[in-house]
Amino acid sequence: MGETFQRARRPDQKEQRREAILTVARTLAGRSGVAWVSLGDIAREVGLAKSNVLRYFGTREEIYLSLTMQEGTRWAEAVTAALHDASGAGAVAAALVDAYVERPLYCDLTTHADTMFEHNVTVDVLRVYKRWAITTYWDVGRSIAAACPPMTAENGAALVMASAAFVAKLFPLTRPPEALRELYRQEPRIAGAFPPLRPTLTHMLTATATGLATASTGIRPES
Repeated sequence: MGETFQRARRPDQKEQRREAILTVARTLAGRSGVAWVSLGDIAREVGLAKSNVLRYFGTREEIYLSLTMQEGTRWAEAVTAALHDASGAGAVAAALVDAYVERPLYCDLTTHADTMFEHNVTVDVLRVYKRWAITTYWDVGRSIAAACPPMTAENGAALVMASAAFVAKLFPLTRPPEALRELYRQEPRIAGAFPPLRPTLTHMLTATATGLATASTGIRPES
């Protein structure tokens, strides 16, 4: 591939080059996990020197923030479509959970977005990412509010943020390293303390959605 990768000069050529890099990053992350993919891995697979990859993305973290926005937009579209005919907190939670479980790469990206990808990037890159995140939270939040009255759009957006936080904690448990897998084999009681993703996330989001819907009414639940 290296021989065909001449320097892109026109805007469309640069965009094609960026998409090629993102495609490789997506494939490598899906295969090995985001945390284990280096800039050198991406450059080698694309057929470029690392310095040439950096002509299109300033850092490895910028590549994965861009990928997070791509995958997150698809996640949001899936949730919005599922919410069209949904009604109530349980249905809202199911729509969110299904969209996550069907997109393990986005779960992995979500796990690292705040703790890894927002470091070692420029203010301009962060501005684009944060504006995308806020817009996504609110767009999905409005769809949640429509499906789960009397929840407000603000609390719908809060539920989206909560879902990302839950996924960031729960998803890594589905990919334990070898030593941890061995511990689980030796100590089933320890393994049982870390439940599977779908039922746990569903329970947590249903409870959170129910609480946020109640909060939206301004009426305190009975003790």
